[in-house]
Amino acid sequence: MSPSLPDRVVVATHNAGKLREIRQLLSRLRIDGVSAAELGLREPEETGATFAQNASLKAQAAATAAGVPALADDSGLCVEALEGAPGIFSARWAGPNKDFHAAMEKIEAALRERDCFEPARRRASFVCVLAFAWPDGRIETFEGRVDGVLVWPARGAMGFGYDPIFLPEGEQRTFGEMSSEEKHGLPADGSPGLSHRARAFQKFIQAFDKR
Repeated sequence: MSPSLPDRVVVATHNAGKLREIRQLLSRLRIDGVSAAELGLREPEETGATFAQNASLKAQAAATAAGVPALADDSGLCVEALEGAPGIFSARWAGPNKDFHAAMEKIEAALRERDCFEPARRRASFVCVLAFAWPDGRIETFEGRVDGVLVWPARGAMGFGYDPIFLPEGEQRTFGEMSSEEKHGLPADGSPGLSHRARAFQKFIQAFDKR
């Protein structure tokens, strides 16, 4: 592990699915991730207009409150035929009860209204931006992206969020049908993992390896 990386960081999320995946990735660097929820830190309002802005404000708020470096993720599903929606509002489309089944139905209904039935008209991307912040105000961001198409009905009970309707380019199974290791496993040859979060994390690792 690079000496520039701490042994412990705050993972600035209250989302159990994100926390599980980020902790899995951090464990490969022998970094302990304690969640903002475990520390009783309040979630800041996501007022940014981009994934990078929202990830940065969450990471900086956690780093300032906890007095230790913090890592935040802001990610979402961007559907071409819906002009990039739900995008940064992906979690909000699921409502206060985090009902992602209802959110997936909402996306499917919107696509059908636009006569988007063929794969070429159902293209989408998962985007993730990781922000790493220090208590002194320094912050860096790393973006990962994976392209694919949306399928219906939803397939698979693994993963979380919109995973069951997202079929990555070149794959036969949705993210909802893949194990966490298949989605996020960072190959030994150093190439990016399959998921958007793994690809952002790979850039995070590479940035510190060069120091």
